[in-house]
Amino acid sequence: MARSGETPDDFDAWARPHLTVLHRYAVRLVGPADADDVVQESLVRAWRRWSTYDERRGAPLPWLIAIVRDRGSRHRSRRRDHLELAAFDGAALQHDPDVDLERAVRALPPRQREAVDLYYFVDLDVAAIADVMGCAPGTVRATLHQARAALRSQIGDDDD
Repeated sequence: MARSGETPDDFDAWARPHLTVLHRYAVRLVGPADADDVVQESLVRAWRRWSTYDERRGAPLPWLIAIVRDRGSRHRSRRRDHLELAAFDGAALQHDPDVDLERAVRALPPRQREAVDLYYFVDLDVAAIADVMGCAPGTVRATLHQARAALRSQIGDDDD
């Protein structure tokens, strides 16, 4: 339900500035093929729950990202129930550095993976990530540091 006296156009103006970020995050969560669906489901959910949003508790972006995170998780769960893996030649992917990096990121603990996704792939700053994750900016920096160390140990350090 919308806020009292506010229209779909008001919601559109409120949510539109965040669409690019929401879509980039959805791509990280469910892949490019399903990202539009997750963003659409998230916006419907946000519209229905807009009356519960309290601007005194924070900016819109963390609230919207939390909805995308939830919808993405639900989408993955539904998809996992129906997914059949296609046969492919895995040897062709063995030496692709992008695939290695993606596998390494996916292997991170969930909190580190979320910080990496939001910082490096969604392009949020540390303060915004702290809002999204509900922690202090220093915690985000420490989490990113730990994630980078884990990634270096998984895929190696090219600086040697």
